[in-house]
Amino acid sequence: MSEAGRGWRIVEDDLSGGAIRALLEVHFAGMLANSPAESCHFLDFDGLRAGDVTFWSIHKDDDLAGCGALKMLDARHGEIKSMRTAEAFLRQGVAARMLAHIVDVAHERGLDRLSLETGSGPAFEPALALYARHGFEECEPFADYRPDPFSRFMTRAL
Repeated sequence: MSEAGRGWRIVEDDLSGGAIRALLEVHFAGMLANSPAESCHFLDFDGLRAGDVTFWSIHKDDDLAGCGALKMLDARHGEIKSMRTAEAFLRQGVAARMLAHIVDVAHERGLDRLSLETGSGPAFEPALALYARHGFEECEPFADYRPDPFSRFMTRAL
């Protein structure tokens, strides 16, 4: 998705920059602050660099606005990971832009389904609402996930 004319750009990111590493540290801390550690399923830096994961950062002009990733579960099923908006860009459509980009890439790769796991509770309500607005529906745990009162699972056919 390119919105360069409006100052937005999404790039595949190698996680080497200080700004993206700092944003991900905030992401990791936020997950741990709102769910028990055993219920947190975020990918660490090594996990985000794995061969089955594509990681992107989104920028407004020269500023880092957020990030997101797509993990390939198999040839037809992908998982959305590491969606995070930088605090200065909250409620400016960053997550919706990143989600649309991930959905577009999933279509290009020929995936039939996208799924995600996120937390439960008030801190996660904005994310759950975003996913629901974009056609994701609640589902049972998928892949290696197990039922957990601190997790919510969503999926969308493509």
